[in-house]
Amino acid sequence: MGGYENGDSPAAVAGEDGVVLGVDGGTTNTVCVCLPAAMPPPESPAAVPILARAVAGCSNRNSVGESTALETLEQVMTQALTMANTDRSAVRAVCLAVSGVNHPSDQQRMLEWIGSLFPGNAKFYVENDAVAALASGTMGKLHGCVLIAGTGSIAYGVTEDGKVARAAGAGPVLGDWGSGYGIAAQALTAVIKAHDGRGPQTSLTGDILEKLELSSPDEIIGWTYADPSWARIAALVPVVVSSAEDGDEVANKILHDSVQELADTVIAVVRRLRLCGEDEKDKFPLVLVGGVLEGNKKWDISGEVIKCISKVFPGTVPIWPEVCMFVTMPF
Repeated sequence: MGGYENGDSPAAVAGEDGVVLGVDGGTTNTVCVCLPAAMPPPESPAAVPILARAVAGCSNRNSVGESTALETLEQVMTQALTMANTDRSAVRAVCLAVSGVNHPSDQQRMLEWIGSLFPGNAKFYVENDAVAALASGTMGKLHGCVLIAGTGSIAYGVTEDGKVARAAGAGPVLGDWGSGYGIAAQALTAVIKAHDGRGPQTSLTGDILEKLELSSPDEIIGWTYADPSWARIAALVPVVVSSAEDGDEVANKILHDSVQELADTVIAVVRRLRLCGEDEKDKFPLVLVGGVLEGNKKWDISGEVIKCISKVFPGTVPIWPEVCMFVTMPF
């Protein structure tokens, strides 16, 4: 849920009541905001008095390893506190919403680690980033479904009585199809297959070679495995979208298949929780987050996903958050 730069925050001053930290940890980047602990409930996202905002790299432990992920989290929190002219002793609460936190044991390890960094009277919350993404679209109310499609993908839902369900979010090896990584990996595979004569010719070949400044599809193999980080691969999504907009059949098939994968991910969660009611016609909020779902002009991925879901659940109410999770999570 990026798009931020360090220091990009409105003027505000930390008070004697201390501060709270909210961290949105993703596979592409990690964002931390520092907020006054005495802040009243905001009437709108624009009313939140952000003291400081800091940005760092990937903090998904499944992508970069636990040690590097924790280093990134500590770095971004320290940076936010420094920018707010305060320190760890002023922290009253920390909310970590991090991709890759998939099991209670993951939460417990993170809670023990974060507790070693800050005062003993501080409150700590650790969740998967999908929980925070849902809250970001509902101003803190955990009800409905969220679809994240960035470097990875996940659908996460919560009923009004607290039942939860998720689908996907298992990483590229186990199939985050429809994610940025999934789209780009299929495009790279299509280029190799076309080069081998095992697949149709595609303009993706020339477009990707130009983007990567390579001269032959043979070089793609070395480029891919030189640094197979998920975000690096996923960064090729705009090339795939551009090729599809120019009419390439292979690129269009990749995007259509990805749309269906994302829609099926949401449908699975909504059905499991019966968010749509017994007759599958009740209204429910669907929060959409992530770079794959954002603003393509001609090839509107999020629009196509919503069409697929709405055919099954006509009560789908799509929401695009105005603000990232850390403003709306209940500290």
